[in-house]
Amino acid sequence: MADLCHLGSQGYLDAPTSPMITVRDALNQALDEELERDERVFMLGEEVAQYDGAYKISRGLWKKYGDKRIMDTPISEMGFAGIAVGAAMAGLRPICEFMTFNFSMQAIDQVINSAAKTHYMSAGCVPVPIVFRGPNGASAGVAAQHSQCFAAWYGHCAGLKVLSPWNAEDAKGLLKASIRDDNPGVFLENELMYDVPFELSEEAQSKDFVVPIGKAKIERPGSQITVVAHSRPVGHCIEAANVLAKEGIDCELRPAFNYLDSPVFRVTGADLPMPYAKTLEENCTPQVKDIIFAVKKTLNLI
Repeated sequence: MADLCHLGSQGYLDAPTSPMITVRDALNQALDEELERDERVFMLGEEVAQYDGAYKISRGLWKKYGDKRIMDTPISEMGFAGIAVGAAMAGLRPICEFMTFNFSMQAIDQVINSAAKTHYMSAGCVPVPIVFRGPNGASAGVAAQHSQCFAAWYGHCAGLKVLSPWNAEDAKGLLKASIRDDNPGVFLENELMYDVPFELSEEAQSKDFVVPIGKAKIERPGSQITVVAHSRPVGHCIEAANVLAKEGIDCELRPAFNYLDSPVFRVTGADLPMPYAKTLEENCTPQVKDIIFAVKKTLNLI
C-alpha cells in the first residue's frame, strides 16, 4: 500500500513570526538544494529549462545547472517518463515534471508498471529513485480535462510513495525527502497554492531539512471531532475549525486516525466532470460551509 499523506505545519491565519515564503519558492529552493547536493539529480519535462517551468517552479535552475541537469522535452509524457525511469534504473535520480497530473495518464504504464513495481520484482536489486511531480487537482477555470485529483489513483498503487503537501515548509521538506528516497515518489502539488505565502521555520531554512515521509502530524489539537484532509483543503478545514471554535465546537485537524466514535463523513467533489463556469465549479468542489455542515451533522447538531 502506498503512503498517502499530508504533513502539516502552522496555518497561515496565525501572526507571522518567521520569514514568509510562497509554496512556489519553497519548491524551487528544494530543487536547487538537491541539485547542488547530489550530481545524480536532474530534472526533465515540458518547458522546465529555458522557460523556467510552466508554473516557474524551476525558475533559474537551467541557467545555474545547464542542459545536462535541466532538460526540456518534447510533448510526449510516455516518452520522457520512460527516459526518466530508465535513468533511475541506471543509477541517476530524475525529477520528472508533468505540466499537470492530468497528463500523467499518458505515462501511466511507465509510472505503474515500470517505476512502481521494479524494486519489488527485482528482489530489491534495482531501485528506482524517481520523483514524478507537478500540479494536481482542481485549479480555476481549466474545466474537466485539467481538474482531476489523482491522489486516490496513485495511492492505491503498491510501490509508490504518494505525497500531497499543503504549505510551503511541508512542500520543501517532503520534496527533498522524496528526491533522496530510493523508491519512486508521486509528488502532488496544487496550482492554487503556488502563490500562497507561509511561515518558514528556522529549521526549514537549513539545506539539511527534510520532512519524514509517512509520519502524520496534527495540524490543530481538538477533543470533539477529527477532520482529515490533504493539499489545499487543509486550509479550508482550518478556516472551518476557526468558525466552529466560536460556536464551542473543538475540532482536531490531522491526516490520520485510528479509532472512530462515529462513522466517517466524506466531504468530496461532486461526481461529475468539472464544469468550466466559475459558479458551477465552486459548487462542485468542497467549500468551508460544506466542512462546517459535515462537522455539525457528525456531532448530531443538525
